[in-house]
Amino acid sequence: MTFEVEFEADSNDITEHPHDDKPRPYLCKVCNRRFKTWHCLKLHMNVHSSKYKCTECGKCFSSNHDLTAHRRIHSGEKPFECTVCSKQFTRPDNLVRHSRIHSGVKPYTCQLCDKTFSESTSLKTHMRVHTGDKPYNCSLCDKSFKQSSALQRHKRLVHSNRRPYDCRYCGKLFKSSQGLKSHVRTHTGAKPYSCRHCSERFTWPVQLQTHLLKSHDEGTWFMCHIYQQKFSCSDNLKTHILSKIIA
Repeated sequence: MTFEVEFEADSNDITEHPHDDKPRPYLCKVCNRRFKTWHCLKLHMNVHSSKYKCTECGKCFSSNHDLTAHRRIHSGEKPFECTVCSKQFTRPDNLVRHSRIHSGVKPYTCQLCDKTFSESTSLKTHMRVHTGDKPYNCSLCDKSFKQSSALQRHKRLVHSNRRPYDCRYCGKLFKSSQGLKSHVRTHTGAKPYSCRHCSERFTWPVQLQTHLLKSHDEGTWFMCHIYQQKFSCSDNLKTHILSKIIA
């Protein structure tokens, strides 16, 4: 397989890494990924040449080291163990990232708000708060999202009838784990929302919100200025307005 590699000298065409002031001028013409050095690009090209290919699943890797680590997924081998909780990993870098849970080390810092993160991927996702970038687009509607997990959740909740979460008490099915969690309270009577001012507890957050407003004068009422009515949450106000419009 012949590869075409291009070095773009025009600074206007060079895509810069969002957390680094060094450009990535080495462009792979196969997949359009950019790299800082020729060496990094050369390693990347192995992905396309299938030089390091897993015989189990056919997945390709840029180095024999990565292939060796990948094979542990199929063999079940996890030679890297956490000394604190004994959790095991297939790769040493995964163990390093995991160890930050115990140490509290967060080496990645946002240059715009100084918030810190334990993983570079978390910082990259956080940066979209500042840039407004939403790179994950729904193929079924015009919505876009900052995280791939948010896109998958949107597809499941909005565009799919799949309901993978079932209630162990009555068998009712739900699209999300949060929906199931809320429903289970109707069976158990659990009241996880407690008032900070008194001993009252509530099943739903809106009940706590109403209690804080009425009993402790904490929060803000949502007012309907037409009918001079007030509501403890915006959803109730919207329902009220819609009912008047339909009527």
